[in-house]
Amino acid sequence: MTISVLGAGAFGTALAISLAKETPVTLWARDSVQVADMQRQRCNTARLPDVPLPARLTPTGDFSQATEAEVLLLAVPMQKLRSVLQAHRADLTGKVLVACCKGIELETGFGPISVISQVLPAAKPALLTGPSFAADIARGLPTALTLACGDAELGHQLQQQLTTANLRLYRTTDTSGAELGGALKNIIAIACGAVIGAGLGESARAALMTRGYAEMQRMALACGAKPETLAGLSGFGDLTLTCSSPLSRNYQLGLSIGRGDGFDPNITVEGAATARATAAKAKTMGLDMPLTETVVGLLNGDLTIATAGAQLLARPLKEE
Repeated sequence: MTISVLGAGAFGTALAISLAKETPVTLWARDSVQVADMQRQRCNTARLPDVPLPARLTPTGDFSQATEAEVLLLAVPMQKLRSVLQAHRADLTGKVLVACCKGIELETGFGPISVISQVLPAAKPALLTGPSFAADIARGLPTALTLACGDAELGHQLQQQLTTANLRLYRTTDTSGAELGGALKNIIAIACGAVIGAGLGESARAALMTRGYAEMQRMALACGAKPETLAGLSGFGDLTLTCSSPLSRNYQLGLSIGRGDGFDPNITVEGAATARATAAKAKTMGLDMPLTETVVGLLNGDLTIATAGAQLLARPLKEE
């Protein structure tokens, strides 16, 4: 099956680079200036300036050309996924669609698999998620990811095709667990960044990661996910990475909140919208999600770090 990556951000470009070392890949970008620059420089100077594009990688701004491939990796921001699907429904129909975004849609509370299924009911979507930074993938460093697909046979085929020399994929049919693990960990990463930014210490970060993981499980299990999925790469693995590295945009946003600094509004941070969507969803479901609610309070400016910490520490004592 032929492959295209739709979205030339850092992650989409990194996936295209890794895959193109073994098979021809088309990389689509919306910005014609960016496309021309990649074609001329053989490098995505805006996103991954130090990594050359392999000879078998073809940048294009022609959506029809990109969607001639059989397998389409959707590397667009979560909050833009629906609009891309709707705008190009005809070109996407009948294709194998693999979402490569993490988050929960603000308006609906849906994850990427659910959004694809709603817009294109005949599709058999998959999700590629897990602990990964674009720079690591692009540089050929070893990375393990989860490939979630409700169709077991298709999932096996995609696992074989999308595994590369540095990308090792583990498959699951638990799409709900993979969706929620990849989305909810972003919320906890913001909280952990805020704690470190405010100078509250490593012990506090460890506590937030642990109790945040409990929140992730609480919602995921209520949505029918399998606990082992949350304990795998798409849950615990991704949580560990994003809560401990300044390369994570969600962690960076948290750091800025903790330090009282401004943050560039042009940088896409999936966890911000996901936190708001998750808090609303948890309220509807009757779930207790104190860390998620706290992050929303910090994002909205309704809480200070001091007030947030005091509220969490004052919660009733309970059994673990």
